[in-house]
Amino acid sequence: MGSPPRHIAIIMDGNGRWAERRGLPRIEGHRQGAESVRQVTRAARAIGVGRLTLYAFSEQNWGRPLAEVAALMQLLRDYLTDERAEIMDNNIRLTTLGNTERLPEYVKGPLDKLMTDSSENDGMELCLALSYGGREEITAAVQRIAERVASGDLDPSAINPSVLQDTIAVEDVDLIIRTSGEQRLSNFLLWQSAYAELYFADCLWPEFGKAELLEALSAFQRRARRFGLVA
Repeated sequence: MGSPPRHIAIIMDGNGRWAERRGLPRIEGHRQGAESVRQVTRAARAIGVGRLTLYAFSEQNWGRPLAEVAALMQLLRDYLTDERAEIMDNNIRLTTLGNTERLPEYVKGPLDKLMTDSSENDGMELCLALSYGGREEITAAVQRIAERVASGDLDPSAINPSVLQDTIAVEDVDLIIRTSGEQRLSNFLLWQSAYAELYFADCLWPEFGKAELLEALSAFQRRARRFGLVA
């Protein structure tokens, strides 16, 4: 296998359906999905992926039933506690995307600490998209640009895609993987995915592991990426 994509992003879909098909509460699917996160993170680190972005909780997910949201927040806290040693021991730098100020303090506290403690790690970046939305991200970037224009720091005629890219400050994604057979982006990395390759896996997220990741990478490497040009 050739060089891996520098930036892989995953829409981890199908946890609830995995549980429902087995007569289990939906949260059990999310717990099993956490094991897939562990396997995929290990595999991505081993094969040399530079950045792995996981769509863990969208801005729209706040609209789910309160009990499910609370259970997801507790599961996130457990993940940050349980995976702390693995993240540090494997030289992984943890970062986030999204409005993390909305997270409860019992999640935000350990999240902020692990991000600070891992900030000097340079093996692989693991980015959790939390309370994240692509449209919301672009809107916030436009607001910051508007503030620069209003203050006289930026001429409107100088606004171009590079200015917006620098304002968003998140690198383009090479490969987006979505599980569960659904084929849509669901408000995920809308700006960064302009030239991303899309890969849709039929399996549910708790069924996705190292073998499935390698299959997605193999499909990626068979594609010709021309970025609007000719081969």
